[in-house]
Amino acid sequence: MIKVIGVRFRQAGKIYNFSPADFQVKVGDHVIVETARGIEYGSVVQGIREVADDKVIMPLKSVIRIATEEDDKKAIENNEKEKKAFKICKEKIAKHGLEMKLIETEYTFDNNKVLFYFTADGRIDFRELVKDLASVFKTRIELRQVGVRDETKMLGGIGICGRPLCCNTYLSEFIPVSIKMAKEQSLSLNPTKISGICGRLMCCLKNEQEAYEELNSNLPDIGEKVKTFDGFKGEVVSVNVLRQKVKIVVEVDDEREIKEYAIDELKFKPKKKKFNLASEELKALKGLEDKEESKLD
Repeated sequence: MIKVIGVRFRQAGKIYNFSPADFQVKVGDHVIVETARGIEYGSVVQGIREVADDKVIMPLKSVIRIATEEDDKKAIENNEKEKKAFKICKEKIAKHGLEMKLIETEYTFDNNKVLFYFTADGRIDFRELVKDLASVFKTRIELRQVGVRDETKMLGGIGICGRPLCCNTYLSEFIPVSIKMAKEQSLSLNPTKISGICGRLMCCLKNEQEAYEELNSNLPDIGEKVKTFDGFKGEVVSVNVLRQKVKIVVEVDDEREIKEYAIDELKFKPKKKKFNLASEELKALKGLEDKEESKLD
């Protein structure tokens, strides 16, 4: 077992593990750590805990120090410098006539590099722009093209639910979302109803997916033939997933009627339960994914 803490460098950003060393670090503290990008200033979002050695990507880097008042001031100064750099970069983009939208600017804590995040419809030749920016900032320049989901995560906003966007507040990583989830939850398949600000399917479709899968597994399919407790046979025309009730068409005195029944009042062939991986297996798979990501970084 090895002691680790979880550190985040951006709001709702990915959480990275670091060794607390001999420091008594707690959630909410700011720490100075060494990363692949250099010395960085991060927030502790997960306190000291023990995890198995094989669950940690080695080598595990240690906390250099708990942030001092001077470090806090420097982080604030960097935020102000990022605003100025953003304005300058926008002017340079317009000067070079590039079809790109600047999203965010970020200084590394040691000011060794300035990163500019942007979106564009295709590939952009920004070599002259980089030279121009380097002559202004006198440091390393990096331009990163991001997708629409990353753009929305960085900028934030209010969702159709009236609450701040999940991706900008707590969702550290994007989760796979499919149209099948909307069908499973009996939602309208109108793109404007199930798409977020980014134009992609809403991340929150995943939130209740497991509950809907479990509830739907107890219900017959629409069009399926069923028997009722009072002796009728009929065809399912609609289901109410949350109430666990089914409407079927039955014949009564040579007339067709629609009647509603609870699922425990019906007889039908049960669906096969979906196979779920054990939690330990899921964790193992997640660990493999993290290791693969680290190879790409």
